[in-house]
Amino acid sequence: MCSNKEQPNRDKRTILGVRESFDEVQEMVIQLMEEAKYTDHDLFSVRVAFEEALANALLHGHLGDEEAEIEVLWCVTKEQVEIQVIDQGRGYDPEAIPDPTATENLTLPSGRGLAMIRAFMSEVSLNERGNHVTMIRHKEN
Repeated sequence: MCSNKEQPNRDKRTILGVRESFDEVQEMVIQLMEEAKYTDHDLFSVRVAFEEALANALLHGHLGDEEAEIEVLWCVTKEQVEIQVIDQGRGYDPEAIPDPTATENLTLPSGRGLAMIRAFMSEVSLNERGNHVTMIRHKEN
């Protein structure tokens, strides 16, 4: 995951889809970022993208099933934060998601999560199946 030569702060957790677990793992990552002196904008960006990725995994990947496990891996270095969120769902084709900024889609109740993740992170990739998102945020100078 983190291929940086310096000793990164890293951890790996498998969490259940319960809200309290989401908050706990997000706070661990944010704390590591604060210790590495990330900007408030970086902290906000990662928090929003992480929240969206976890919500997508629970609501869309697991269809709200709070018993299904969501695997979260992260690595925080002085240069970047990498987060991976992996659900056990059937996945999806990100190209099939309608553009949430198109006029005809503005009132749809969902479909903005991936767009928000892409807006707040430096790099975003999904596996071919669509159930594993990797997000990287490069530290602002």
